[in-house]
Amino acid sequence: MAAAQRRGFLTGGTWCADHNKLLDRWPVEETVTRILEESVEGGGSACNFGIDIRRLDPSMPVATIGCVGDDEDGRILLRYADENGIERSGMRVIKGGRTNYTDAYSARDTGKRTHIFHQGTSALLSPDHFDFGSTTARIFHLGLPGIHDVMDNAWKGEVNGWVATLKAARTAGLETNFELLQIAPERLRELAEPCLPHLDTLVINDYEIGAITGTQTTRDGQTDIAACEAAGRRIMEASAIKVLAIHFPRAAVAFTRNGTVHRHPSVNVPQSEVRGANGAGDAFAAGFMYGHHEDQPVGDCLKLAHASAAASLRSVGTTGSVETAANCLALAERWGWREMPTA
Repeated sequence: MAAAQRRGFLTGGTWCADHNKLLDRWPVEETVTRILEESVEGGGSACNFGIDIRRLDPSMPVATIGCVGDDEDGRILLRYADENGIERSGMRVIKGGRTNYTDAYSARDTGKRTHIFHQGTSALLSPDHFDFGSTTARIFHLGLPGIHDVMDNAWKGEVNGWVATLKAARTAGLETNFELLQIAPERLRELAEPCLPHLDTLVINDYEIGAITGTQTTRDGQTDIAACEAAGRRIMEASAIKVLAIHFPRAAVAFTRNGTVHRHPSVNVPQSEVRGANGAGDAFAAGFMYGHHEDQPVGDCLKLAHASAAASLRSVGTTGSVETAANCLALAERWGWREMPTA
């Protein structure tokens, strides 16, 4: 199928059940803190990104590929896909398997998140699960390296299963996008660096750009914007990526193949509106990639990405408060934008 005839997204990789817990504060060891509310919802890059795209535009086709167990968490994830209109014939239900799950803690006093996960059936996902023969999607969104045992290791002559899968997707005519995870920087670089030649777009955060370039991009919890931009230029010079976006709490920067650099501050979200940051990165990526799919200018893609992420902060779960693209942008305009920080 010609690229011009393709429409929609295919997500692949992590589907996990988020066991969300909102705490009054994050405890230090050997102390007690209170759980204010809890829920079990869909999580993981393939799940969150796909649902966010459907919320931004309910008419956009989204399909997915992944592995879940035949347990209650797996049934919850399948129901999430169905309720959000995600085509899931590529989902594999592993008999007797334990679905990947995450204890996802959000602290009310800071809005920060902490994840403790069990890999479960995600360990079994392999390039053989990815059949691109019948998809009419335009963009393939894949993740997360570091928590899929088979994908993280060598596969039939390729350095890892991620490379094998991205190459197959491109051969089938899809544009490729990759989502990363904040694992140990050396391991993240080992897994992600070989994938860079096989990507069309990459949307990552300040920690991840530092990890894959071996540079320090955050200092004492603060983003070193100049270091992020230098790392971004290195990736663009060393790869054929068309668009690279790097996001951090106060702003984001995007690089294009023609050398243009775009910058946009984030939304000035009232602290009273923040319930949790779980899923905000997925919402940013979905907003950016939706705009890219619709051939919007890169600056507008950054604006929608920030708006989507801001909307997502209003819920403890990952996707519950993301709305249509128009509504997210209207919310951002109502709250206003931060000042663009200097590099």
